[in-house]
Amino acid sequence: MDLEKKIPISAEIIQRKGARKAADIPEAVMQLLQRGRLQTANLTEWLAIDHLKLLQHVLCELELHEESDEMLSGLERLNQKKIMSTIPAIAKKWLSLLDRVPEKEGFRIFHALACHRSDSVRCWAAYMIGLDEQLTITQKLTGIRPFAADSHFGVREMAWMAVRESISNELLQALDILHEWVRDEDSNIRRFAVESLRPQGVWAKHLYVLKEQPQLALPLLEEVKSDPVKYVQDSVGNWLNDAGKTNPDWVRRICDAWLEASDTKETKRIVARATRSLLKEKIEGAAALS
Repeated sequence: MDLEKKIPISAEIIQRKGARKAADIPEAVMQLLQRGRLQTANLTEWLAIDHLKLLQHVLCELELHEESDEMLSGLERLNQKKIMSTIPAIAKKWLSLLDRVPEKEGFRIFHALACHRSDSVRCWAAYMIGLDEQLTITQKLTGIRPFAADSHFGVREMAWMAVRESISNELLQALDILHEWVRDEDSNIRRFAVESLRPQGVWAKHLYVLKEQPQLALPLLEEVKSDPVKYVQDSVGNWLNDAGKTNPDWVRRICDAWLEASDTKETKRIVARATRSLLKEKIEGAAALS
């Protein structure tokens, strides 16, 4: 009997907040997640996914049974706990498959992955765009946009990480494109534009040019210096906090200028977040001298 018949997806399951520990995830929820029937509800669930099991179910769902051996080959050696290597590895397998099948079938497969109910599957699709060497930076950013606007936090994070390498390689062109994104009505798109350009970022390659020359991104940051959405504010503050680790004086000047030009609670919140590391260093320095 199919799992969908065995385990009905109740309103309680859909509206769950998610367990704090992986061991506390209900068995019914875990099975549905592994079969791609549910989105993860929080980071604990997102990290608990066994992507190889999920991949097997998705291959069956898409009637790609004959491709299972090739798709799974080599993946069993992956450390499932290292999700930032597992997702790109699976994305590469899908790209290889798309190269082997007719264009129409490849379109069917990618569309199914990109629109899948499972956020983890959509993460694979996002990385497929980032890893596709046939695409230009313009094409990659165009393709990644739906994932940057995704309703799920995990997909949005994977979206900017997926194109981080390409942005690093084509930084000036990416800056020009993303300057339009920070003006978008969708706060997720604005946040993506800032987060994807963070000088240091999290779980991602450093953008060394921006570490040394943060002023290159200033035109983008100016557009969101008083953004009304906290999600975007946090990203702008984190961007400047990153920059402060290599260019502290520049960050202080920018924050002072922003406070003078934009006396709003939003700008004040961004500046407080932007200068938190600088303030900590100042306090620690004063304590060391006392």
